[in-house]
Amino acid sequence: MIRAIGLTGGIGSGKTMATDHFARLGITIVDADLASRIIVEPGKPALQEIANHFGKDVLQADGSLNRARLREIVFADPTARKALERITHPRIGEEIARQLAASTSPYTILVSPLLFESSQHRFARRTVLIDVPETLQRTRAASRDGVSAEQIDAIMAVQMSREKRRELADDLGVLDLDRGDERAEHDPGRNAGVLAVEREADPLDRVRERIELRQLQQPPGAGL
Repeated sequence: MIRAIGLTGGIGSGKTMATDHFARLGITIVDADLASRIIVEPGKPALQEIANHFGKDVLQADGSLNRARLREIVFADPTARKALERITHPRIGEEIARQLAASTSPYTILVSPLLFESSQHRFARRTVLIDVPETLQRTRAASRDGVSAEQIDAIMAVQMSREKRRELADDLGVLDLDRGDERAEHDPGRNAGVLAVEREADPLDRVRERIELRQLQQPPGAGL
């Protein structure tokens, strides 16, 4: 069985920051966003289906996908978004499965903003939610991606709510920004405390654990 941990979170939650630390430790990262780009490369069947359904204006002059135009269409029309998901989600799942099977690290991190929405959690033996307040999500997304508040709201509207994610995830991960990501950039060995995992031992008594990422090189379940 593939040893995979599913890692998810909304826009601006810090998923990339978390996976960057695991990558420094030699852990393979399978990124669903990257898989979604691979399956719509020029010449791929999904791209042709998208053009057939949405029209040629979703293509650039060089034949590649005009992501900005497609984003405008699907965020404005839930029916269009569902049509896009029917075209892309099965193929994204196939690409994720291919990359997971090719992984040679002790375990693999599958990172996806739609881990639960697209049923990609079925690939994982355990799931971790990078959990931050929605106000912080908006601030990070605006400063990182340069997108408007309206675009951020549209993206968050189609993603699962924070409350529902917290309900479904096995563990809640909180990036400890106060411990100095800048320090970790200069000294990758000093990753202790970067990720805190909150696990429900009892509905009325949440237990917080500090985990050194170096210890997470053990098989899933041993360190989580």
